[in-house]
Amino acid sequence: MVSPALPSPADGRFAAACLDAGLPVPDGIACPPGERRERRFAVYRNNVVASLIGALGAKYPAVAAIVGDDFFRATARLFIAAHPPRGPVMAWFGAEFADFLAAFPPVAGLPYLPDVARLEALALASFHAADARPLGACDLAGLSRGQAALRRHPAAFALRSPWPVLTLWRMNTGRAPLGEVDDWRGEDVLVVRPGLDVAAVNLPPGAAVFLDALDHDPAAAAAAALAVPGADLPLIVATLAQAGAFAAPETTP
Repeated sequence: MVSPALPSPADGRFAAACLDAGLPVPDGIACPPGERRERRFAVYRNNVVASLIGALGAKYPAVAAIVGDDFFRATARLFIAAHPPRGPVMAWFGAEFADFLAAFPPVAGLPYLPDVARLEALALASFHAADARPLGACDLAGLSRGQAALRRHPAAFALRSPWPVLTLWRMNTGRAPLGEVDDWRGEDVLVVRPGLDVAAVNLPPGAAVFLDALDHDPAAAAAAALAVPGADLPLIVATLAQAGAFAAPETTP
């Protein structure tokens, strides 16, 4: 089907035509005698779009479960047209999906959906994050003597949401029975991968703020966390440490 004169993958016209049925078949596309280029390229285009829809569904299974397969596929087609892949690594494709959903009128009645998508994106980011040894009990002595400082594990991410996103995510990924959500209060969630598996856990008040502030100003992280109503600093540090949200010191004291 493809002749030696096919444009290079860097040619934006070829990539655009793969995603937009309204564009003409790119120059350099050949086919056997008696076949129509348009028909054969349409098959290729459909396969490309179907593959991208599949990749998006694999990244956002809870969103797909909430809205249903037909609705998700139709939404994904619109998203792909507006945000095509920017590179060959499919793990990073779809990063804009949560923001797309937040501005997508057909899901306005599901205001929690963008945060469910954000949680799923953080789970994938955690899975692909750099490895680091999580903080262990033997490291705490060095911290107490001031020989090292708390630092975030590279696979640890926090999400603050006004919706019960962790509950919804668990229900719609088979991690919890599907049923009515009795408590619609917001949830702060930690996504982390201290070993090989990604985990998501509820955080106490102030913990997400503490973890995020740790990156910018460790000295102010405690103050920022304690400004959150109901925050308990020892509980925050213990919860985050037990979940593997802190990385061990890079050098042994």
